[in-house]
Amino acid sequence: MGVQQKKIAVHDLEVGMFVSDLDRPWHQTPFPIQGFYIRSQNDIRALVSHCKWVMVDVAESRDSAALSKETGKSFRKASTSRTNGREELQLAPLSIREPVIYQTATTLKREVKVSRRLLADAEKALKETFATAQSGQMPDLRPAAEVARKMVASVARQPDALLWLSRTRQYDDYIYRHAINTAVWALVCGRQLGLNEGLLNHLGTGCLLSQVGKTELPKDLLMREHQLGPEEYAEYRSYVTRGVKLLEHAGLSRAVMSVVQGHRERHNGSGFPQGIRGDRIPLLAKVAGIAEFFESMTAPRDDQQPLTPAKAVSLLYDMRNIEFQEDLVEAFIQAIGIYPTGSLVELSDGQRGVVVSHSPERRLWPRVMVMQGPDCQPLKTARIIDLAKFNQSRPASEAVTVRDCLPHGTEGLDPALYDVTGGEFRWSLNSLINR
Repeated sequence: MGVQQKKIAVHDLEVGMFVSDLDRPWHQTPFPIQGFYIRSQNDIRALVSHCKWVMVDVAESRDSAALSKETGKSFRKASTSRTNGREELQLAPLSIREPVIYQTATTLKREVKVSRRLLADAEKALKETFATAQSGQMPDLRPAAEVARKMVASVARQPDALLWLSRTRQYDDYIYRHAINTAVWALVCGRQLGLNEGLLNHLGTGCLLSQVGKTELPKDLLMREHQLGPEEYAEYRSYVTRGVKLLEHAGLSRAVMSVVQGHRERHNGSGFPQGIRGDRIPLLAKVAGIAEFFESMTAPRDDQQPLTPAKAVSLLYDMRNIEFQEDLVEAFIQAIGIYPTGSLVELSDGQRGVVVSHSPERRLWPRVMVMQGPDCQPLKTARIIDLAKFNQSRPASEAVTVRDCLPHGTEGLDPALYDVTGGEFRWSLNSLINR
């Protein structure tokens, strides 16, 4: 049917409409998702405060009842939180004291080459730390802190490199993978917020150590963490306080400990272990909480069905001011993009590939390394399509867009197979990445 857009004044908007364009650039508004359904009167009020008119996709819009039903199927946790009356909590706009404006100082290709061993070192440091803690001894935390410092430096130079590496690396244990990838997501978000490198070091170290309390829980319990009864879940939740107890005499800063203790607290008070809410949750813990949640949605344990990054972004956006502070949700999405680096995607013309980078100004039009043609057959030579540049001078009917975000491993499209450092591999990015 194609796009059927209608210009409409913001005061005439209704729940269920699909907003496809604004009367100003998207990046000048707080809406991180370029194109979204109006799910509540709060969404309408936000649009009224920033726009005079918007474009509505008539074909995509639906009545509020249908939207609620569909959302319940696709994004169960978000819809449940809203329909069960869980409180929305709105705070004053977030203010970062003396924010740092980071500049990308190197290319993705070079930074990946520099940082390739970094995640392996992180896994080694966590193995040693967790094993020592499990034995009842005080672990040496210097290796983990040094790894966190190097991760911060890498993200400051080029935020996409560790995202790529974290999406392609295989880990020996889920806990290590979860902690390390959470740290990467959190640091990329912290960079977007303008946190200085000292705060980023605290954030990264806290995320790496946030799972240490799980070493004291039965492995069977951890393997079934999504299928626990009330008593088992109460024991599972104890990993946070166990972790705090293991680390309380390790000489860590208060900021690091706030991440370990607070990464499972939630904006509306529904988290654990203390059930605190709003501004009582330290900023670094809030950022870690969003990162940890996103990682758990996109890369759960092997027996769980992962959400694609695009669906996880939509879910997260729907939880703003409920489980997560709105400002931080927006910063997180702006930092990683709708389709984060390393995401597998299918384009509207049937081609498939992996996202190389994204532009904050055109969040739905990333740079994609195409590896399969419309027939799903591998290409002899991969090619980069910058969708923003490609679509710039083309009418909407000829634009190439992302049709869908795909799970990892879809028909052989595994990012682990592709080397961005420039080897002789058939689908190498060596000559394709120029930024």
